[in-house]
Amino acid sequence: MTNLHQLEHLLALDEARHFAKAAQKVHLSQPAFSRSIQALEKQTGLVLFERKGGEIRPTPAGQFLIQRARILVLEAKSLKRDIGLYQQGEVGELVFGVGPFPAVTLAGKAIEKIRLEFPKVSVRAEIDNPANLLALLLKEEIDFFVADTGELKAAPYLNIQPLMRQYGHLYAHAKHPLAGKAHRFEEAWEYGIASVKLPDMLKAGLAQLLGQNSRNLPQLALECDDVNLLHQVALSTNTIAASTELAAKPLLDNGSLVKLNTVDFPALYSSIAIVNLSSRSPSPAASYAIEQFRQFV
Repeated sequence: MTNLHQLEHLLALDEARHFAKAAQKVHLSQPAFSRSIQALEKQTGLVLFERKGGEIRPTPAGQFLIQRARILVLEAKSLKRDIGLYQQGEVGELVFGVGPFPAVTLAGKAIEKIRLEFPKVSVRAEIDNPANLLALLLKEEIDFFVADTGELKAAPYLNIQPLMRQYGHLYAHAKHPLAGKAHRFEEAWEYGIASVKLPDMLKAGLAQLLGQNSRNLPQLALECDDVNLLHQVALSTNTIAASTELAAKPLLDNGSLVKLNTVDFPALYSSIAIVNLSSRSPSPAASYAIEQFRQFV
């Protein structure tokens, strides 16, 4: 009969694609780990992995079982955690993730309210791009995250709650040569664009705007997930910041940054959502934190 440890070994091998590394990850000797995978294949009557060119890859049957195993392992971990929460009454630590734009627009107010409501709970916020935050969530290293989910694929083990759209534009300091006049994106590009880390799909879109081959993705002048740093560079140089209206609002209000009139720049927005594991019951502090982010809708 297949057991939870075997499923954990299956997931470890899928992640490592190497028997020795996967065995080390689950604290087993390589022979014991190999026997576990072999036993799983025998019990299921399926060939789960194949070797091609020295690389270990899951077969279609392996991919099917890996998808189901991931859900079962997450649910088992959630059950163990829920029992702990029930026994303790409350959790002593809250760890959540925040994407670059929510970090400068939403997180501050939410954390203020969390600290007032749960002064004895230790709060840690991980600021990172959505792909890295998803990886942390699946490892259960964070309780939930708030970020742009435009590139995130729906999955049965994820609960995605749409929160808001933050519309993006190009911004520069008030005395920038392009300020106050209509221009094309190609002209703005010459001054250098500073942006958060962009997925390849968006970079391919920029290549089209520049009339370049989308196979050779254009390189931004500055890629950084610290939005305040992007604004700072735009204020002190002629570099142009790609930001959102909400993130740039304080600097727009005091006149230090201006929105550029880039006539061919497409209408872009960041789809901000709250993401947590559907099988995992949030702690009282996590539930409260999620509700505070919902208040921004």
